[in-house]
Amino acid sequence: MSKLVPLPSPGMVPERDVDKTPVLETRRLGITFGGLKAVEDFNLTIGRTEIAGLIGPNGAGKTTVFNLLTKVYQPTHGTILLDGRDTAGMNTVQVNKAGIARTFQNIRLFSALSVEDNVKIGLHNEIKCSMWEDIFRLPRHWKSEKVAHERALELLSIFHMEDMAAAQAGSLPYGAQRRLEIVRALATNPSILLLDEPAAGMNPSETAELMENIRKIRDTFQIAILLIEHDMNLVMGICEGICVLNYGRVIAKGEPEQIKNDPTVIEAYLGKRGAK
Repeated sequence: MSKLVPLPSPGMVPERDVDKTPVLETRRLGITFGGLKAVEDFNLTIGRTEIAGLIGPNGAGKTTVFNLLTKVYQPTHGTILLDGRDTAGMNTVQVNKAGIARTFQNIRLFSALSVEDNVKIGLHNEIKCSMWEDIFRLPRHWKSEKVAHERALELLSIFHMEDMAAAQAGSLPYGAQRRLEIVRALATNPSILLLDEPAAGMNPSETAELMENIRKIRDTFQIAILLIEHDMNLVMGICEGICVLNYGRVIAKGEPEQIKNDPTVIEAYLGKRGAK
């Protein structure tokens, strides 16, 4: 795990990423719903190969931040830079093509389709074939199908799921569905992967395996990973930088040991000592 070091601009990244443009930067990012500031002045910098955590009590605004980054919501104010490029005006499809992929709190697979077909859907950024080539089954269609099949199996092998390729996605056990959703997100060839509570519903052994797989994904694809998670053992064990939200505002940022011992963070999670 790499030590965080400061950049010339506000923000810190792992030491190994200090000479590279941060994969993601947000500056004073925020959104207001009917006068309610759901997220306000959210500033975050993530290094190109960093595993980072976004934590906070329920209702703190964590998933709202993910929705802002992926343009499910358009920010009321602030800036999102992806690979140094301003994403203002982009929609969800455009920001995915630009390099942000995500999973969801509630699994969103195409349950009636096969495991392989779910991954192939994620390959739309990589596999290029026109509608007419598909309709008339022209040579490029068959070549694209072969490439997509091989790539889908390769991605499934990350989680040792290639033998499940023909199975119906909705028939998989819960943990396998979680893993499939991550594989489908990886299929879009992201530069940063957003994982929304990836360990939710997993038992301790599945969570330990997930930690190893997250590291494997970072190392294999050389991408950044930002995760929302309530399992503090996972967060503290895998994240290099952690950002803590409370009531839509950042209350702490730093390395796991700093966050673990920060009195503001402890109070946000447990309440004031001595409070009835």
